[in-house]
Amino acid sequence: MGVVYHGNYAQFFEIGRIEWLRALDISYKKMEENNTMLPVISLQCNFKKSAHFDDEITIKTTLKKTPTVKIEFDYEIHNQFGDLLCTGNTVLAFVAMDTKKPMRCPDYLLKILGD
Repeated sequence: MGVVYHGNYAQFFEIGRIEWLRALDISYKKMEENNTMLPVISLQCNFKKSAHFDDEITIKTTLKKTPTVKIEFDYEIHNQFGDLLCTGNTVLAFVAMDTKKPMRCPDYLLKILGD
């Protein structure tokens, strides 16, 4: 069809989150090595226009509020012409990898976000 499959937008949001963390000098891999995982518990997507094959997209990722046991992000995806293609939101839970139980946001992340 020449347009991006709608399921790919969840992956675009994930890329946005990983890059948002990386910009703060936080590695998701290191979070996991420190017993923290972030499963998605809510995903919402509003499609405005189609992304097409070979479009260059920009993913704007914004932290919605200070994290607690959950962390919430808003997204905007634009094409190379500046057209708004999609808006979205995800909520992820902080979970201890060893117990699989919810946990509070790690102190080191709160410290970085507070600076």
